[in-house]
This record gives sequence, C-alpha cells and structure tokens, in this order.
Amino acid sequence: MASIKPLGDHVLVKPDVAEEKTASGIIIPDTAKEKPQRGTVVAVGGGKYENGTKIDMIVKEGDKVLYGKYSGTELSLDGEDYLIMRENDILGIVG
Repeated sequence: MASIKPLGDHVLVKPDVAEEKTASGIIIPDTAKEKPQRGTVVAVGGGKYENGTKIDMIVKEGDKVLYGKYSGTELSLDGEDYLIMRENDILGIVG
C-alpha cells in the first residue's frame, strides 16, 4: 500500500499493467505500448471547498476508474508506479 495521502480533491491511482501482446498474439515492445487509461484508486483526499461549502469526493479507495491518456503526475513509491491527479481528471468509474 502506498504511504502517501492525497490532499484536497486529489486521488492516487495505481495504473493497470499495459498490454503485453495483441489479441492475435503479437508481442508489443516496450517502446510501442500504449499508456494505460484505467486503474485502481489507492487513496483519496478529503475533498475541496467551493464558496465555503465542502464538496466530498465521489470516488473511493478500491474503485476501478478511467482517466485521460495524459492525466495526472507519475510517481514511484516502493518500486511501484502511481499517478496522482485531480478527481475531475477521472472520466468514470468502471462498474
């Protein structure tokens, strides 16, 4: 588990592993792999304030989410890769 607590409306996401090969069995080299656009929420901030009103977070730990291709900031903790992004960078929750 990551030892970082996002602040405000930020979310810490563990990206899914990039595809190693195509459906037809062709192995994809590291240089040609697409960045994953889905992952699992590991930690969430406490929410944000707008006009003096607290707005709670919609996503929660454990949610599978979709996000934009270039969303968030990449970081590495304990040898694991993560993304930290604002909640509004998340496009949806996978049910």
